[in-house]
Amino acid sequence: MILEMKVPSPGESITEVEIAEWLVEDGDYVEKDQAIAEVDSDKATLELPAEASGTITLKAEVGDAVEVGAVVCLIDTGAAKPEGASSDADKASADSAKKEEVKEEVKAEKEPQASQTKETYATGAASPAAKKILAEKGIDASSISGTGRDGRITKSDAMNAKPSMGSPVTGGNRGEKRSKLSMLRRKVAERLVSAKNETAMLTTFNEVDMSAIFELRNQYKEDFKLRHGVSLGFMSFFTRAVVRALEMYPAVNSMIDGKEMISYDFCDISIAVSGPKGLMVPVIRNAENLSFRGIEAEVKRLAIRAREGEITVDEMTGGTFTITNGGVFGSMLSTPIINPPQSAILGMHNIVERPVARDGAIAIAPIMYVALSYDHRIIDGKESVGFLVAVKEALENPVELLMDNDVKRALEM
Repeated sequence: MILEMKVPSPGESITEVEIAEWLVEDGDYVEKDQAIAEVDSDKATLELPAEASGTITLKAEVGDAVEVGAVVCLIDTGAAKPEGASSDADKASADSAKKEEVKEEVKAEKEPQASQTKETYATGAASPAAKKILAEKGIDASSISGTGRDGRITKSDAMNAKPSMGSPVTGGNRGEKRSKLSMLRRKVAERLVSAKNETAMLTTFNEVDMSAIFELRNQYKEDFKLRHGVSLGFMSFFTRAVVRALEMYPAVNSMIDGKEMISYDFCDISIAVSGPKGLMVPVIRNAENLSFRGIEAEVKRLAIRAREGEITVDEMTGGTFTITNGGVFGSMLSTPIINPPQSAILGMHNIVERPVARDGAIAIAPIMYVALSYDHRIIDGKESVGFLVAVKEALENPVELLMDNDVKRALEM
């Protein structure tokens, strides 16, 4: 029996996917539920499992864009599993040997061929006329390859010769590699360009003294991890500070739809995560209802799923505000690009000890620069600056503004 394997729908509104990689070869015997391909949609990369055991016939190639529901391969379920099929180790060994053979062939091809040019006393010597011209130009005859008989430098060679501007650098690798962008990467690019071109994007900056959060984490992080199994990171403080600020400035938790403005009474916070296939933005649903423990647990769960390529389209859809942390890569300051159709994004950066003024004296404190990029069509300067100041206030006074003056209860200790 021949089974037609069709592209399943990876999510609502997705009509086609791209074959990113075949994990099997045409004619291989596959087991049921074995991953046979990776497919890219414009939102995620997903594995395609075999629907039955049998011999596979591929009907699409890597890089092909195929519609949802289209047949990408056939599986002959009546085929018997071949006996003595080579193991993965044998295949790896064979592949390694093949690569070595290719290397040897390439090396042999690159071996310099013996020169067929006959060399005599005239090779490299300049004719009297050529010698005069080279002297006038200040060119050494040894730097010229003659085209005359037996390599003699002719008058024409001398007239065409140009003074050297210095010895060229040689021996460096000047190769290049061209590869096709994945559907996910292309979609990210389109969305970023769209955000720059179709929104009135503006960025406002501020700085946050992280001393209070450092003290809380140093005091409670070990007990927090022992009790809840997750670390007490910065993301829970920032998420709760953002939720508080969104409630104070609801326009920041809104977006434009044509000629209408949609405002939300819930806070679905998108968090930017670097995955193996590029940037992914999973969503923490109803962050306003989550405790510090709940936020940290959800951040850990989503980050792991994104980095292992298991994140689903539904988990990346529908955020109302985004937080991105370039500080984990060492960024001091940046202007993050809005994640459409959202209207604002908060950028976190690295924490560096800097001199600050306190009560008329200079002190050293852990400072983070923060940036809020927003769509000026829907968010005014007063609201954007007020929002970022509210975030700063909450982060610098977390016990009062985020924990209601009861740290142990807030951390569920």
